[in-house]
Amino acid sequence: MQPLFLGLDLSTQQLKAVLVKEDCTIVHESYVRFDQDLPSYGTENGAFKGPADGEVTSPVAMWLDAFELLAERMKQAGVDFGSIAAISGAGQQHGSVFWSHEAEEALTSLDSSQSLTSQLSPKAFSLPRAPIWQDSSTTRECREIEEAVGGPQTLADITGSRAYERFTGTQIARIRRVNPKAYEATSRISLVSSFMPSVFLGRIAPIEISDASGMNVMDVLTCKWNDKLLDICGGPELRSKLGPEPVSGGTSLGKISTFWANRWGFNPDCIIAPFTGDNPATVVALSFPGDALLSLGTSTTFLLSIPPADIPPKRFTTSHLLSHPTTAPDAQIAMLCYKNGALAREQVRDRYADYDWSKYNTLVDGETPGCDGYMGLYFPLPEIIPPGVKGEFFFRTSQSVPPVQITEEEVPRSFQPRMILESQFLSIRSRIAAILPPNSPPLQRLVVTGGSSANQTIRQLAADLFNMKVYISPTKEAAGMGGALLAKYSWWKQNGNGKGTFEEMNAMLEAEAIGMKCVAEPRGDVAEQYDHLVAPYTTCEELVVEAWAAKDT
Repeated sequence: MQPLFLGLDLSTQQLKAVLVKEDCTIVHESYVRFDQDLPSYGTENGAFKGPADGEVTSPVAMWLDAFELLAERMKQAGVDFGSIAAISGAGQQHGSVFWSHEAEEALTSLDSSQSLTSQLSPKAFSLPRAPIWQDSSTTRECREIEEAVGGPQTLADITGSRAYERFTGTQIARIRRVNPKAYEATSRISLVSSFMPSVFLGRIAPIEISDASGMNVMDVLTCKWNDKLLDICGGPELRSKLGPEPVSGGTSLGKISTFWANRWGFNPDCIIAPFTGDNPATVVALSFPGDALLSLGTSTTFLLSIPPADIPPKRFTTSHLLSHPTTAPDAQIAMLCYKNGALAREQVRDRYADYDWSKYNTLVDGETPGCDGYMGLYFPLPEIIPPGVKGEFFFRTSQSVPPVQITEEEVPRSFQPRMILESQFLSIRSRIAAILPPNSPPLQRLVVTGGSSANQTIRQLAADLFNMKVYISPTKEAAGMGGALLAKYSWWKQNGNGKGTFEEMNAMLEAEAIGMKCVAEPRGDVAEQYDHLVAPYTTCEELVVEAWAAKDT
């Protein structure tokens, strides 16, 4: 019987499953949409807002119901659960589940004749609603944690990121402050990614290293909890509430519980591997060594696996450094996240191309790289990189004189569609050299995902500007696919490859073997022109940041 590997992705709005064979061929995909399929919970886009300002939560019971509804749909589709050799997956990063003191007993004594929800909710949870990544109610705690350690850069040096409202450490600190009874009633705290394997194991699972690096409480280089940060966020008892030190992907947490074997027919020897966050899982699914990943969704996100190096990678208060799910502590993932992504591009399309992507693409293709020395920076929302900047800024640039700021009216209308793409991509490219260790080999492939990744004009411009071949994936469920690969990795290590690496497991798989398709190649002459635009862009951005800082003072 050929083994199958199940990857699950619990995102904000859905629970998704991706089932693959040993050669990574996808044999089944299914999903449960929370609002539509579980309407009794009354969520909007999978979540509740309020009552406190910025508070966003999801009901844990809804997630439990989704597990069983997903299993039912897989069974109806003919999936043989007995063939599944290992399970892993991804959870929305920064979400957290607070277990009660009754949780362990409830998990270990699950009765296969009853549903998960009837046995676990509400008694297994000290908070019936889990704070999720959209929560922004912890601004006070963010400032307090940064001040306590010596500033945002110091916190970034330790944890890989400055304090962010959605991060779990500050979320724990807030719950401890505003709901001390719930905090006292909490025996363990899981991330969404460690909550998921707990349900399959029948006991609370440890937190995985890569997702733990999105909490502001773990040292990103040693992958160990930081005692000072633990004490700041949750007091001396937080270490026991978080459980053991974070674990690496590819390990085995144990075998699936008898609940799943008896109720759904899973093989009792099915391995449960650590689950990770959705961003690290996407990196695992879509990138090989030497690749970069560019997500062109509502936000623009650039993810880059950093190889081991003698010199630690530079860390920034405006980006994230995450531990790698399969190669930490030796390697990390750098993440640049921009708030102004697709929506900013759409605003320019609407204004200058009459709401028409076809016309937009024609205008982009009709202009030359650099738009005859015009450059524009577009921040309709307060940006993350550079931090806090809002507005639109236009410049005339050349190689011989410093950029000169001009008004929007001075820019030819037909240039704008190309200018926003160039500035968004140049912002990323200008930071790549600072992220990679010295003497790193050039990046080989750029894997693009997200809504704009279907636009061939944008693909080609990315290939030229980054000077890399551009690839796309056959599945939209990259996080679930990453989970399936992590499940396979754990199974592979348990079957005679205990010291093998994730890269060694995938050594026989080229990008095309898992369905990757090359959709654009860089044109040498055009790529060379973009080489000369990185410095002018950097100068323009510095001028914008200086002007914005002066405006605030």
